[in-house]
Amino acid sequence: MFASTRPAVRRRALAVAGTAAALALALTACGSSNDGSSSMPGMDHGAKSSASASAKATPSMGDMPGMDHMADGNGLSDNKDGYRLTSKDTTLAAGKQAAYRFTVNGPDGKPATDFAVDQTKRMHFYAIRSDLTGFQHIHPIMAADGTWTADLDTLAPGAWRMFASFTPDSGAGKGTAFVLSRTVSVLGPETKTPLPAAAKTAEVDGYTVTVKGEPMAGMARPMTVTVTKDGKPVTDLQPYLDTYAHLTAFHEGDTAFAHLHPTTKVNGDLGGPELSFNAELPTSGNWRLFLQFQTGGKLHTAALTLNVG
Repeated sequence: MFASTRPAVRRRALAVAGTAAALALALTACGSSNDGSSSMPGMDHGAKSSASASAKATPSMGDMPGMDHMADGNGLSDNKDGYRLTSKDTTLAAGKQAAYRFTVNGPDGKPATDFAVDQTKRMHFYAIRSDLTGFQHIHPIMAADGTWTADLDTLAPGAWRMFASFTPDSGAGKGTAFVLSRTVSVLGPETKTPLPAAAKTAEVDGYTVTVKGEPMAGMARPMTVTVTKDGKPVTDLQPYLDTYAHLTAFHEGDTAFAHLHPTTKVNGDLGGPELSFNAELPTSGNWRLFLQFQTGGKLHTAALTLNVG
């Protein structure tokens, strides 16, 4: 009797071992897919797990200026992962300077006050009208209670979107980059401006900015920007926000946000004429690019339209 039962016992043991191995393999696969799913184009990549996975996959990225804290996604929501952008300002007056006040509430519902420095600032604030005009990039001031004040230049009537870009330095979101936004109505009759046609060059204050590269929706692609004046290379670009140029983009139609991260390191007091960026635009269509650079202590902002396939 004992001789006849041993083969059955062995078969059951092998079956159990096989099931355990299959289960372990499935769990390993699930763990891999969780990391990968957060890197899908157009998805918010604020989770620290996906950020660490990206860092392991591309260790050189941490050496790039502006790459330590990258906020992916389109920035069109006022909340993410428990953090919420709040403001009592829903309307602003047209034709004059205005102060926009806001707070960033943490997962506990209280205003967050501890923010990491990113490109020399703890908060980057952007304002753009629905027709992608009136671009403003501001570094607001925070009061002790966590209330930020962004001093806006004159606003034209229409629908505006206000973006806050930040990285908490403590709490559940420590080290995670966020871009949140809210809409504001600027009172008065609105006159929309048609979006300029796509172009590879733009003029500002006597400078010519030329963009090279073929960005693809949802893919990280290299892009270079060359700055010239009177046909000659500009080599006296001064550091601005820990880089030689700051590049921001907004999508036509929904005003989705993208920050094109610089990869040219600041090496000395002056730079140029060619600057490199890591362009990752989440959706196809027309994007309005705003390049900010500084010479002789003066900040210049060049704007051009880029079509992304």
